Amino acid sequence: MSLELVAIIGVLLVVAVSVIAPRVGVAAPLLLVLLGLAVNLLPFVERVAVPPEWILGGILPPLLYSAAVGTPTMEFRRDFRLISAFSVILVVVSSLLVGLAACALVPGLPLGVGIALGAIVSPTDAVATAVIRQAGVSQRIVTVLEGESLLNDASALVLLRSAVAAVGVSISVWQVSLDFLWAVAAAVAIGFVVGKLNLSVRSRITQVTSNVTLSLVVPFIAYLPAEHLGASGLVAAVTAGLVTGYGSPRRLGAEERLTERAVWRTIELLLESAVFLLVGLEAPTLAADLLDAHGSLGLAVVVAVVAATLAIAVRAVFVAWSVWTLARRNRRTPAVRQHLTRLQDRLADGEVPELGHPDRPSRKDRKVRRMARQAGATEGSHEAQLGRWQRLVQQRLADLDYLAAEQFGWREGVILVWAGMRGAVTIAAAQTLPSGTPHRSLLILAAALVAVGTLLVQGSTLGWLAGRLGLTGHTSDDDPEQWEALQAELNRAAFARLTSGELESFPPELVEKARERLARTPSDDDDFRPGSPAARERMRTFRQLRLDLIAAQRDELIALRNLGTYPSGMLDAALAQLDAEQIGIELHRT
Repeated sequence: MSLELVAIIGVLLVVAVSVIAPRVGVAAPLLLVLLGLAVNLLPFVERVAVPPEWILGGILPPLLYSAAVGTPTMEFRRDFRLISAFSVILVVVSSLLVGLAACALVPGLPLGVGIALGAIVSPTDAVATAVIRQAGVSQRIVTVLEGESLLNDASALVLLRSAVAAVGVSISVWQVSLDFLWAVAAAVAIGFVVGKLNLSVRSRITQVTSNVTLSLVVPFIAYLPAEHLGASGLVAAVTAGLVTGYGSPRRLGAEERLTERAVWRTIELLLESAVFLLVGLEAPTLAADLLDAHGSLGLAVVVAVVAATLAIAVRAVFVAWSVWTLARRNRRTPAVRQHLTRLQDRLADGEVPELGHPDRPSRKDRKVRRMARQAGATEGSHEAQLGRWQRLVQQRLADLDYLAAEQFGWREGVILVWAGMRGAVTIAAAQTLPSGTPHRSLLILAAALVAVGTLLVQGSTLGWLAGRLGLTGHTSDDDPEQWEALQAELNRAAFARLTSGELESFPPELVEKARERLARTPSDDDDFRPGSPAARERMRTFRQLRLDLIAAQRDELIALRNLGTYPSGMLDAALAQLDAEQIGIELHRT
């Protein structure tokens, strides 16, 4: 069968599954895995063996980059400590325990290889986010799961590389730690630079197609140099995506962002579907290799069941500890809120606060002072300091409101545990084991069984479990009162621009017309009637005025996003509304 025909059939299968899956109530990735297994039963289908570099270097960088671009940075920042613990500490502990269990089950298995297996099965897969988002659970759960799946790949792959290198030679924990720190720090630096350059270059490209085309190579521009320097290319791609997603509303035009979003959603659909289809296609090949090497699949099944069970058990203990820690922190919220409210009152009186005794500051004062320095609230004129302090305090109060409204209890903890599915990264990482690794076929098949098994068992029941726990249908993005309040703030920003004196070049009657338009829903009405050249010029000027006001509203929206006073989904909807209005105006100008 030719490569072209395989590609055509693959795309048709992806589209068919994406249409059928919602109707039958099963996640599309799970159907693709089963479909891949079923295709192997056809007599004319040959064995499939996928080079791991195709997934690690060709599929995962754009997938993780695209997910990072769409990650709400506000929520990501709020739970960064929890996400980091899930992505590093949980991966390390799971790897060690699974490695010890594997060595006990497989005679003669070196400890380094056992830990390598633990590192392979430790990272969770992004499919959990897709399944749980469809169930309509708390945005905080989605953000934690998404952030974990973005970052834990790096810690797992670095640990895998170190464990394999330790087989037959001595390597210290200190060396592994330095390797990990370099892999992450260098990757973050590279990804940050690439993300900034991406925004800087693309902000100067006015042709939409060229602009969006450039975005397709950004994840690889971040990935390749990081891998060349021994850092984590996946972390570099994720960092570049986070920087791009955070800065694009300010640096890129509305049409570029909307077009880019549509293009990347198509790419995500094709790449994610290809990964899970390949999982099903490749499973029989792995099984055949193991039969040739050991003559039985029983040991691989036992190792997979023990590894998956142990990984879930460790995750349950870790999640329980995290939920308890968050609950203890939430009990301090009233005292922190009271302290911030007093600080806000002092700022309202024009007083820049002095936190405690400079020689003997309290722990709370040291924390607030450190945040103030990071926000630049201790530099500049009195007015500048006052403004930065006010934004800082408002941001912290919004954080407390969010964490109080989205508290984690035992039900959310159950979802976090059960959502720890394994997938494409596990299978790709297993295939990177060197050819001379002891029991290589056994380890690869066990990892594949863990990935496929958790996808089928946990993935098929995750939505049902969320419903049984009463966590579905939970969203604040469509709160009508908050939406009206957000629109009122954006309109106030536009009104402030109208009265600022910066629009004196526009005729007064057009300014008044824009003022009237702000009081109602934007629509394309008589403003676009054909008329005389003078009327067309008047409309052109009015549209430019409206674009200036939209720019003011977008600036206010970005400021509100940084403060975190509204749900990220609602802010995204408001941004899309402004983008749609801007594109409509720009289309009429061309």
